[in-house]
Amino acid sequence: MNQSVMKALGLLNFFTETEVDLTLSELAQRSKLPKATVFRLLSSLEHMGFLVKSKHSDQNVRYRLGLKLLELGSLVADQLELRRVAQPMMKHLQSEINETIHLVIREGDEAVYIEKVESNHALRLYTRIGRRSPLSLGSGPQLLLAFLPEAEQQRIISGMSFRKFTNNTITKKSDLLEKIQRTKEQGFTLSYGEQDEGTIGFSYPVFDRTANVIAALSVSGPDTRLSGEHMEYAQRKAKETANEISKKLGYIKVTSTV
Repeated sequence: MNQSVMKALGLLNFFTETEVDLTLSELAQRSKLPKATVFRLLSSLEHMGFLVKSKHSDQNVRYRLGLKLLELGSLVADQLELRRVAQPMMKHLQSEINETIHLVIREGDEAVYIEKVESNHALRLYTRIGRRSPLSLGSGPQLLLAFLPEAEQQRIISGMSFRKFTNNTITKKSDLLEKIQRTKEQGFTLSYGEQDEGTIGFSYPVFDRTANVIAALSVSGPDTRLSGEHMEYAQRKAKETANEISKKLGYIKVTSTV
């Protein structure tokens, strides 16, 4: 483990409801670290926005927790709320279509699978909660990429390196851009065996109260099952479920009157 990171994060634990600001000396005394070390760690935390320094005088310089922690805390709270709202609806969807359901979010330049409800079939896909994926691979990650602001989207795509898993894996930026455009036009994403041969995945957006796409609700399974009427039914039910999750999160769809 990185000792400097652990020491820096350890300093944050000394701030409490009753001691909202502390001096360098107080933090050095409580952490039992040299003042020079504590000063260096505090400077890094301040630079990152985790701490704010208030200089009342040359002899009275105090530190308090920064807004970056509130921002990160809000993200965690949003994810917990998302999972709490989505899980029972995902279970209901699984009971209707009996395919594997995933909830996928974006974290940085990757997609992360944060919830899963498995199908009851003997033949199913191996996935796990916590799995990370490039935003170019599979219906859920691609949907999240498609609904990003264009500047952020272009930044991520420009830095991508593509790995081929199957003959259907997207390995060209031009093909990915075409898929993104198609996703935005139709409002969902389809993936045919891009990571595993003989599979199909499709995803619909989950919106928050500010009308931003915060997750993808994904359904996946073997192409021997997801076809014909069952495919149409599964897609319809998945779309309905994604819409219901969005409503529970406070999203209100605005329809044009023109």
